[in-house]
Amino acid sequence: MTITVRLDPRVQGIITQLARRQGKTKSAVVREAVQLYASTQKKKVRKTSLYSRISHLIGCVDSGGMNLSQDTGEKFRKILQEKHSRERNPA
Repeated sequence: MTITVRLDPRVQGIITQLARRQGKTKSAVVREAVQLYASTQKKKVRKTSLYSRISHLIGCVDSGGMNLSQDTGEKFRKILQEKHSRERNPA
């Protein structure tokens, strides 16, 4: 794929110097720079916790007064008991 990018003279000079010193094409230098930038961005994303990435979503839904977060342990225990009971006594 071909892409056109407008560079200021300073950045263009940097790319030209790097290409000469490394014996690479300017395109190769730019490709490597983009890959390096992408890998640093991935590392930044990994450093953030799942909670911090979804915290803006927590508590944003109204259950219509059903109090779904109350007594969740008790509700879960009842679900497991019912499931266990059905498995022991199939209808």
